[in-house]
Parts: sequence; C-alpha cells; structure tokens
Amino acid sequence: MSSGSDDAATLTLQQRRAQAAVAHRRREHPASPMYHESSDPTLEFVYHPRTLSVLVALLAGFLYVALYVDPSNDMLNTKWGLLALCSVFVVVSVILFRDGPFIRPHPAFWRGVLALNVLYEMFLVFLLFQSKSTGRQIMTFFDPALGRMLPERSYGDNCALTVQNVRDGIDIFVLAHSLGWFGKALIIRNHTMCWIMSIVFELLEYSLAHQLPNFNECWWDHWILDVFTCNWLGIYVGMKFCEHYNMKTYTWHGIREIRTIKGKLTRAGAQFTPYSWTAYRWAPTRRFKNFVGIIFFAVLIMLAELNVFYLKSLLWVPPEHLLVTARLALLFLFSLPSAREYYEYYSNSRCKRMGAHCWMLIVTLVTELLIIVKFGRGEFTEPFPRAVVVFWSLVAAAIVGFSVWQFVLVPRLWPSKRTSESDGARAKIE
Repeated sequence: MSSGSDDAATLTLQQRRAQAAVAHRRREHPASPMYHESSDPTLEFVYHPRTLSVLVALLAGFLYVALYVDPSNDMLNTKWGLLALCSVFVVVSVILFRDGPFIRPHPAFWRGVLALNVLYEMFLVFLLFQSKSTGRQIMTFFDPALGRMLPERSYGDNCALTVQNVRDGIDIFVLAHSLGWFGKALIIRNHTMCWIMSIVFELLEYSLAHQLPNFNECWWDHWILDVFTCNWLGIYVGMKFCEHYNMKTYTWHGIREIRTIKGKLTRAGAQFTPYSWTAYRWAPTRRFKNFVGIIFFAVLIMLAELNVFYLKSLLWVPPEHLLVTARLALLFLFSLPSAREYYEYYSNSRCKRMGAHCWMLIVTLVTELLIIVKFGRGEFTEPFPRAVVVFWSLVAAAIVGFSVWQFVLVPRLWPSKRTSESDGARAKIE
C-alpha cells in the first residue's frame, strides 16, 4: 500500500510541476495561444533557465578568438567576426523569441532554427541589392574555388532505354531525390499531395528545360528513375514514418522514474522524436479558402524546389557543393515548423495570425525568387515553347473552372449535397 501511495504522490508532484511549467511559459509568452505544449515535463532539468551559463560560454569563446586568432589575416578576421555576429544573434534570438509549434528536442532548438532563417533572409536581402557579378564574387568568400562559370551538363543526350544508359544515369542525385521526398513527406504528411507534387515537379522540369540544361532528361529518367523509383521510395518511407507516429501511443515517463541505464539511454534518445503528432487533413474542396490555401501551399513547395536550381546556376555553384547541401538542409528545418503553423492557420478558424516560422519562410522564398528575377535578366533569352504555354494555360483554366463549379455552381444547384459534403469533411477533420 505504501508503494502505491508513494507512486500516487510522485505522480501528483510531477503533475503540479508540469502545470507550473506550462503556466510559467504562458506568462512568458502570452501572445502564443496557438500551441498548448510549451514544455516537456518529463525532462524538467533540460527546461531550467541557462541564460547566465550561455552568457559565460559566449564571452569565453569571444575572449579565446580575440586573444589567439592571428590578427594580421584580414580575411580570417572578417570570417571570425561574421561568425561571432551570427552567434550573438542566434543566442539572443533563442533567449527572446517566442516558442514555436514543436517542443522536441527542445523549444530553444526551434527558436534557433527561426534565428537561422532570419539570418539567411538578411543575407538574401543584402544579395538582392548587389549586381550579378558581385553576387558571384560573394560566393568566393565561402569558397575561393567558386566564381567560375559552370560547364553545362545535359542528361538527355542518349535516351535509348538500355541497361547501360540507366546505369550511367544513376549517381549521387538518386539518393538526393529519395531523401528529398522523404523530407517532403514529413512536411506535407499527405500521400495524395506528395504524389501530385512529384508529378508536377517533373512537368516543371519538362517546361523549364530550355532554361536549365540539367532539366533536359530522358523520359525514362523523368518517370522511371525519378517518379516511380526515387520519389516513390522517399514518399513511401516518409509516409510510413508519419503513420507510425500518428498511430503511436505517447506515454512519456520522466527520466528519473526509469531505473535501468538502458532505459535512461532509450528515453534520452526519444527526446529527438516527436512529443506528439498531428496528421494533416487538408480537405481542399470543403471551402474556397481551403482550395486557395492548398494551391498556395503547393506553389511554395515548388518555389522551394526550383529556387535552388536557378540560384546555383546564376551564382555558379556546382550542384554537389556544400553550400547547396546546406541550403537544402536549412530549408528542411525551416519547413517543418512552418508547415505546422501553415496548417494551423489553414484549418483552424480560431487562428487569426500566421506563425513566425511560416511568415519568415514565405518571405525567404519570395526573396530568393526576386534574386532569380534580377540576376536572370539576359541569362534566359530563349522564349517558352508554345506547347508549354498552351499546357499551363489549360491547367490554369481547369483550376479556375473547377473552383467556379465547386464553390459557385454546386452550392446554388445542389445546396443540400454541398451541405452534406461539408459536414462530412468537417467530421473527418474533427
């Protein structure tokens, strides 16, 4: 009996501590009512304030660099100075920014991700006000080997469907395709939308092959290697990952309650898995706002995909360069909380304001597009093929026609049917 009473008392104490932690977070961030999970009560010691410790560590790092870095190397001093500037900005942002939608591995991690997005946007704004030649010269600051025109590479020279040609078409970018669509599946969390996006991107590659030679691929490269092999594998594994965490029962225990070393290590590793999981049910035909919202979401995803190809082409950065990989990794981190905030704004009628992560990512993608438009003047002189113009005009007409039918004609001609469909979609979402 005493053991049961102790467990009950311990549970009550933990519940009180958890409630106190949540109440403290709400007092600290009263303008963040969108998400109720602000801290993870199972690892309380991780969430204690550490501002003085961070301050001491930061100043110690500055002192070391100031005393022991060679002061005669101007380029090295500039790089260390910019790194210190970015470090201060990230640390201050982690302390002052509001929490986002995620609490694992720690809310401070995602505040740091938002700070990196702000830094990247500031760099893009600076780049936007430079000339194209200056922009290419700026790339040499990161790597002196850059700043040279890239050789044009086309994948559509020999399109005979043979084993040798298929083998020659398999390179490191096959893995990149699969990993990319695994990441997009975690962001989109919808099987149908992932497949639609995958096919749309291949159609965009066909449409833009006259501007970017590496989009000029063989038909089997587009559909067999890309869509039905690499993209399928990434989408399949990503959606299985989503299904696992969607169906998983979350019973998080405090690390102090676990007695074995193996159990404590397992619990520590679980800190890097989601605390909870939200399945996205987009329901694009339920109302016109949903329909417009899903199209805008798709446009943002395609922008994130296409921007990197145009930027590396205009700034003369090879596809395999670390800068390209870093940009893709950062965009993935930016997109995870952004998609969650976008979905909340999209599906929750009580949410009146878009989250900071989502707002910042939209600004970033649009700024990248503006740089492409500015630097692309005089680069892409060949006009769009007539077939491409006709095809996308028909797609636009079909989207407009469907929206008129679904949201104007159907409610007037069959109001009862429209009401029942809306109720059914709302029940699925709820």
